Amino acid sequence: MLEQIIITIATAATPLLIASIGELVVERSGVLNLGVEGMMVMGAVTGFGVALLTGSPWLGVLAAIIVGALFSLLFGFLTLTLVTNQVATGLALTLLGLGLSGMIGESFVGLPGVKLAAIYIPGLTDLPFVGKLLFGQDPIFYLSILLTVGVAWFLFRTRAGLTLRAVGDNHGSAHALGINVIGIRYLAVMFGGACAGLAGGFLSLVYTPQWIENMTAGRGWIALALVVFASWRPLRVLAGAYLFGAVSIGQLHAQALGIGIPSQLLSSLPYLATILVLVLISRNKRLTMINTPASLGRPFVPDR
Repeated sequence: MLEQIIITIATAATPLLIASIGELVVERSGVLNLGVEGMMVMGAVTGFGVALLTGSPWLGVLAAIIVGALFSLLFGFLTLTLVTNQVATGLALTLLGLGLSGMIGESFVGLPGVKLAAIYIPGLTDLPFVGKLLFGQDPIFYLSILLTVGVAWFLFRTRAGLTLRAVGDNHGSAHALGINVIGIRYLAVMFGGACAGLAGGFLSLVYTPQWIENMTAGRGWIALALVVFASWRPLRVLAGAYLFGAVSIGQLHAQALGIGIPSQLLSSLPYLATILVLVLISRNKRLTMINTPASLGRPFVPDR
């Protein structure tokens, strides 16, 4: 029973972790993209549709990543090239994604999906308690862990990561040193979009292999809050994602046990936890200021 609960928590945390890691890289470059929810839901509907039409969940995963990256390019063009307001553009991207996904996925509602199978390693997956947890998860679960470790290594152990953080902390000085600020931010935005698309694809190909309109259910907003909760540190994002995953699964088990609390209140627990965490973080302004990229959300126009 405990093993199954832990596995369920890991499954619930995976899309949050992937989307948060992508947004962390975007914000480390100094760009604030509030369109995570829109990119996730577009990845979900595209991944489901391609997998359904081709019969291959891997093609669905690839399509979800590509669509997420393309959607982020639209955001990048508007905010980095045309220098539109990042907050307003991100919100518009989310609204566009929610509306467009509903239109595209209208014919997919009620159809059985193509599930991405979990890994099975003879001998290891059958081990008691830890077998399925460590050796019997879906491939995207393992990818999310590798992605977290890889981003942590990239940001704090490589020259390219140092350059990206320099762009996010002071884009003017970075430009004066000959760094291509816009180019780096485009790459970061595309990486974030690809991660959001993958997170959405996970929802429709692994978590719930079917298409339901607005199936992201606010996870993109939780991912944005997780980045702040983790103070822009990848390994803290990992811990935060699993904490929120546990809250999400906990409310489902509470409903199943028939605890005398309205189901609507239990369903709102992940979002209430998000608000509570943000309030607690805002009280420690020193910690927030130390880790926040100084150029976050500020437009950059290179000298002509």
